[in-house]
Amino acid sequence: MKPKIGILGFTGCAGCQLMILNLEDELLDIFKRIKLVSFQMASSEMKDEKLDIAFVEGSITTEEQKKELEKIRKKSKILVAIGNCATLGGVQALSNGIKSSREMMKEVYGGEFWRLMDSKPLSEFVEVDFELFGCPIEKQEFLEMIRFLLRGFIPLKRDYPVCLECKLKDNECILLEKRICLGPLTVAGCGARCPSLGLECLGCRGVIEGEARLESAIKIFEDAGVSAEDVKKIFRIFSANYPDILEVKS
Repeated sequence: MKPKIGILGFTGCAGCQLMILNLEDELLDIFKRIKLVSFQMASSEMKDEKLDIAFVEGSITTEEQKKELEKIRKKSKILVAIGNCATLGGVQALSNGIKSSREMMKEVYGGEFWRLMDSKPLSEFVEVDFELFGCPIEKQEFLEMIRFLLRGFIPLKRDYPVCLECKLKDNECILLEKRICLGPLTVAGCGARCPSLGLECLGCRGVIEGEARLESAIKIFEDAGVSAEDVKKIFRIFSANYPDILEVKS
């Protein structure tokens, strides 16, 4: 039997679901091999069935979303968090630890219309079997991942930084130009997309698990003439939930 797949989303821009749709010809080949139960961006038809694999985008920001995520986890054999919001909390986590949801609602809307929680990744509430990073995700990485999963394997995590991909492409080091680039801290897999275009890495793929530590990396930045506080402010954009960042105020 074909594996049952669901592609679902919570709080976010739905850009990662759009990247899946952008696979076009490859997506048609994938759909031949699976039974697509739910795909929020592609179809309004949402079937409440057990899933072999659930791909979930978006962060959790309400109690209702938390309960829905728990239901998805119970009915799914494998749950994959896709994109920065689902894996790290997204840019909507920037206010975490700075301003309460009640204060934000009053400031923006003039009152409290619904209850919000701090924006958190899926792993704060349920067990996540694999995380696909990026804002948005990389199409080729998604293809690589789904090929593993359809064969019954969980892909290996990348354990090297964006800096390595820069070296492989013979890119000039942006840090040597005294600009803040988070390549030394950030999980690879994007092919150093931004540095290859002369842009600083903003860390949308999160911190390398088990190896990169902010304190040691800060020393690298300071040696390049970049202040630790400036690094932390940029780091908050995509990784406000990272433990060493939570106490940093903007």
